[in-house]
Amino acid sequence: MELAVRVGARLRELRAARGMSLSELARRAEVGKGTLSELEAGRRNPTLETLYALTTALGVPLSTALHGPALQAAVAGPAVSGRTVDAVLLERFEDADAVTETYRVRIRAGAAQESAAHTAGTTERIIVLAGTARVGPVAAPELIGPGEHGSWAADVPHLYEAPSGDVEALLVVRHPAA
Repeated sequence: MELAVRVGARLRELRAARGMSLSELARRAEVGKGTLSELEAGRRNPTLETLYALTTALGVPLSTALHGPALQAAVAGPAVSGRTVDAVLLERFEDADAVTETYRVRIRAGAAQESAAHTAGTTERIIVLAGTARVGPVAAPELIGPGEHGSWAADVPHLYEAPSGDVEALLVVRHPAA
């Protein structure tokens, strides 16, 4: 079973568990109903941006769509790509307080992505391995260079940008327990 089929099955499972119709999830995530239907059927590969929109509308961390019964046989570290950012899930840790995800990310040179707010209380931390990233709240992003780190509240719109070359980094996202 290919990854798109597994992720689609997991999205359908999460939507059904919340008693949400396909139309309602599409509306909340601002994703076309046809697109969502194709994703759930495994006929379309989701972009990172689309997965974030869907999981935010479902009120779950991104890794929840990449983790679960439909994905148990998948290769560790499914990769998801977007127009600006590529991410590989390295670790998912869940306890009574939060779900913490660790990703290896690449931000493409000259590209910028404004990410929508995550659920209340979500935070992000980045450690830049190579390149210089402009990251953080859209209203006040910071430049973070190689070997440096930064953190921000991710429950507001936030930015990922590589102003002068590819950026390689580790990203830790902490979602408070529901």
